[in-house]
Amino acid sequence: MHTFLSGWSGTARRLALGLGALALVVGVTSWVALAGLHSTHLAVERMKDDEEGMRLALELASAVRDQYAHQAHTIIIGNESHMGHYVGARERVHELTRELRAHYRGEEESRWMGDIETAGRSLDSLFRDSIVPAVLRRDATVIQSEHDRAQELVSLIQDRANLITEKSEASIRASRAEVLAAEESIHRWVMVLLIGAPILAVAIAVSVGRSIAGPLGRLRAGATRLASGDLDTRIDVGTDDEFGALARQFNSMTAALKENQARLVQSEKLAGIGRLAAGVAHEINNPLAVILGYARLLGKSARGPLADDVRVIEEEAIRARDIVEGLLDLSRPLSQAREVLDLREVADEVVGRLREAEALEGVQVAIDGEATVQCHPLKIRQVLTNLIRNAAEAAGANGRVTIRVRGDEQWVRVDVEDDGPGLAEHAASRLFEPFFTTKDKGTGLGLAVSRAIARAHGGDIALSPAPGRGAIFTLSLPHIPHTQEVSG
Repeated sequence: MHTFLSGWSGTARRLALGLGALALVVGVTSWVALAGLHSTHLAVERMKDDEEGMRLALELASAVRDQYAHQAHTIIIGNESHMGHYVGARERVHELTRELRAHYRGEEESRWMGDIETAGRSLDSLFRDSIVPAVLRRDATVIQSEHDRAQELVSLIQDRANLITEKSEASIRASRAEVLAAEESIHRWVMVLLIGAPILAVAIAVSVGRSIAGPLGRLRAGATRLASGDLDTRIDVGTDDEFGALARQFNSMTAALKENQARLVQSEKLAGIGRLAAGVAHEINNPLAVILGYARLLGKSARGPLADDVRVIEEEAIRARDIVEGLLDLSRPLSQAREVLDLREVADEVVGRLREAEALEGVQVAIDGEATVQCHPLKIRQVLTNLIRNAAEAAGANGRVTIRVRGDEQWVRVDVEDDGPGLAEHAASRLFEPFFTTKDKGTGLGLAVSRAIARAHGGDIALSPAPGRGAIFTLSLPHIPHTQEVSG
């Protein structure tokens, strides 16, 4: 190194040494940041896996309660009229038990799953071989005795499901602590860089004069904003020398930190929504179905103001049901099976159905281009339906919606453009958040679910302003199918 620098001027030598030291600090910091990001990624994947296990355990507990409810109905009614419902509930319990067994491989979880499987078989055998015959022969003593045993088995299954849930929660807490520790480590190294970079920069500035004072000043100002926690800071040096490279590394690091932070926040939001939906959707859907049934029955005979009131009840009940379904869409995983789908054909089909439903009344729709992609047809059809309906609502009567399908070797894209009034900046920044909506009667889940489906395919949905006025929503999907799941 001494021989290499011997032909350089003193200023160049000091500059090379200073920039070398600065590059070393940046390199170490970047390595630590990347290592921290990798650790964070692994922890997030573990959290997703644990959350899926929690969802299955919660659904199993709910399904067992449903199975027991049909047993109780059989005892109360005194005949076999609920056997069909019981068989369906038992098959659901068996399916969830099998999925939960495949999900957990640990010794402790395997023991708990063994208890669940044994208790499940005993519960079914007890009902078929003892309770049903006793009900048919009206043997109250046997019914009471076997019913008590059934309750004990149900409690055992729910207890083991709770143990699995608690262990998953503990694992999630540990993963979250690992993420926080990685973030703290990155922050410490960033602080080391932010403290050391200005000192080195000032020394270089004194050595080589005013020729590099400008770039150093901008670097120092950007570093100060980063230290204050402004992750939107971007340092623009405007040169291709070492200072420009340093600025680009800063920008890449802060962009990665910001993206990771946003993904963690969104993952926690969806995880919370998924747990809530899986736990209470069954209990909410049943009373909603009853409310809708009675409202529609009353609506057939109601007249005048009463008919209007009944219609309001029905509309609000349907809206509540749609919210529950939207929550479930955020938490349901996608199956691995995919099919080749003609996106132009699907767009034509969606437009036709929306016209039949009078959702495109007065709106001109033009479709251009074609492409195929491997995907889940029903899910992608759901996304396109939501985007086209939203565009038609934004365009309004006498408006225009343009759908462009295009693809290359890596990506397939569908642009849905409207000529409506466009979106305000504050609304556009929150448009994909669950429960945020600009509509009077919207649930705020349509775009959140659509983006979750797109990302589960390895793609995304982006919003951009249309030329002149309106907005463009772009659905991007990779040609090569991914195996990521939509998970809450």
